[in-house]
Amino acid sequence: MTFRVVGATAAVAVLVLSGAQRAQADSLKCSDEQKACIVVCQKSPRARVGDCIANCRTRTNFCKQTGCWDNGTRRYCGLLRQ
Repeated sequence: MTFRVVGATAAVAVLVLSGAQRAQADSLKCSDEQKACIVVCQKSPRARVGDCIANCRTRTNFCKQTGCWDNGTRRYCGLLRQ
C-alpha cells in the first residue's frame, strides 16, 4: 500500500512538472516568432527596417495577449496555452 501511494505521488509530480515545462515552452513561442520576424526585416531594404521591426513588436504584443500570431498573410493560434 505504501508503495502505491509513493508511486502515485511520483506520477502526479512528473505530470505537474511536465505541464509546467510545456506552459513555459508555449510562452516562448511568441518571442520565437518575433525573432523570426526581425530576421526577415533585416533582409528588407534599409529604408523599411525600422518600420518592419516596429511592426514585429506590435505583432508580438498581440501574440502575448491572444496567443495568436498574425504575419499579415496567415494567422495561427495556440502559442500561449493557458
